[in-house]
Amino acid sequence: MSPRDEIPDLRGLDGEGSVQVHQDADARIEGAKVFSVYGKGGIGKSTTSSNLSAAFSMMGKRVLQIGCDPKHDSTFTLTGRLQPTVIDILKEVDFHAEELRPEDYVATGFNGVKCVEAGGPPAGTGCGGYVVGQTVKLLKQHHLLEDTDVVIFDVLGDVVCGGFAAPLQHADRAVIVTANDFDSIYAMNRIIAAVQAKSGNYKVRLAGCVANRSRETDEVDRYCARVGFNRLAHMPDIDAIRRSRLKKKTLFEMDDSEDIVLARAEYMRLAETLWRSVNGAGSTPEPLPDREIFELLGFD
Repeated sequence: MSPRDEIPDLRGLDGEGSVQVHQDADARIEGAKVFSVYGKGGIGKSTTSSNLSAAFSMMGKRVLQIGCDPKHDSTFTLTGRLQPTVIDILKEVDFHAEELRPEDYVATGFNGVKCVEAGGPPAGTGCGGYVVGQTVKLLKQHHLLEDTDVVIFDVLGDVVCGGFAAPLQHADRAVIVTANDFDSIYAMNRIIAAVQAKSGNYKVRLAGCVANRSRETDEVDRYCARVGFNRLAHMPDIDAIRRSRLKKKTLFEMDDSEDIVLARAEYMRLAETLWRSVNGAGSTPEPLPDREIFELLGFD
């Protein structure tokens, strides 16, 4: 038998034309409710993820946040500093994972939230899916998922390649962060298509979107009405969120002010909505062809 004959033909099992590397079934996360946060680069996914983790912890849930970006800045507002990445720590032990202890790669942040930065390979040198897979494998080996109620994957940019679609193989629900503008909604449309492709073979379903850094939501709402999607929350463009990032804190650690109290309440509502959403059917929007998005949101 040739080496080629030993490679299983996975085409069509994970979306038309997919060459996605499938995770081992034994490595899948069980027990916890798992959410993957996606959106256009720079849209505020890490801010959303960290405040959402904080909100879940305020509900009394045991939370684990996994950052999936080489910048490893997903959890710094929860811990107050940049955490080393799993991939960098593995390099230090020459990829002998058995030498690692949980404290080598897991930090405890605000209100007990467990924080992991998976990191990623240097640009052009590897697949982010491998890093996600190794991170989950380590967490399972150290039994860290057994005492977890909520897992949040904060996923790099609007990339929809096989590597950064890897969290969808674990997730119950995907959440998309957007803004009230064309580029963000265009990226959201692509992400919807990617999640729908995965949902044919995995348990993941779309939960809905969060309108972030936006005074209004009219364009987001128009798109959602057209494709049959749900807007779950609206985070206005308030200076308190910018200040919280500069102070390396979540909104739940900031001094009370009217805008901070309102933003916290919105994150709490979002966390409660997402917790309930896992028991439902999920959202099944129909993404639009590119030309139709231009016609829907563009100007003459």
